[in-house]
Amino acid sequence: MKINIKLVVVIFASFNLVGCQILADILGVDSYQVKRVADGDTLTAVDSSGNEIKVRFACIDAPEIPHTTAEKKSRKYVDKSQFSWGQLAKEKVESLVAEGGEQVILTITDTDQYGRKVSEVRLPDGTFIQEVLVREGLAEVYRDYLSDCPSSEIVEAAEVTAKESQKGLWSDSRYVSPWEFRRLNK
Repeated sequence: MKINIKLVVVIFASFNLVGCQILADILGVDSYQVKRVADGDTLTAVDSSGNEIKVRFACIDAPEIPHTTAEKKSRKYVDKSQFSWGQLAKEKVESLVAEGGEQVILTITDTDQYGRKVSEVRLPDGTFIQEVLVREGLAEVYRDYLSDCPSSEIVEAAEVTAKESQKGLWSDSRYVSPWEFRRLNK
């Protein structure tokens, strides 16, 4: 089955114009109940049949949050920077999800190596969570996987805006990109 990219772009643009839930109802797309936000780019959702799925946000990479006691107690600036931005990203996702009534609309594009569904995530009103995170400087465009992102132009434009205005992590001269942070801490 060949996907018409222009049609996909028009549909996604329509989400922002008429509201995600209305268009989802027309297209028969399910909304998902958010069970838990794990960090700034991962959540667990439940579909209408009660099936739980782990979702990795497409298009972006958010700063890491601490997972161990040692990470939580680290005094290294690079750790403090990464984890504080990661916590802010997680809190923003939690806030957005709460505003959306704990419901999201998913556009699943892939499954990652951990079995998570890679997805664009929108609120019922059409708010594109990845765009908000990038525009506010709480996540970066994940260029290694951008080819699988139907809304790549939207997140790239949001990142240009964030960089130009030095928003969020772009104001932190010692900030290290999440992928680089993970590589350094293996």
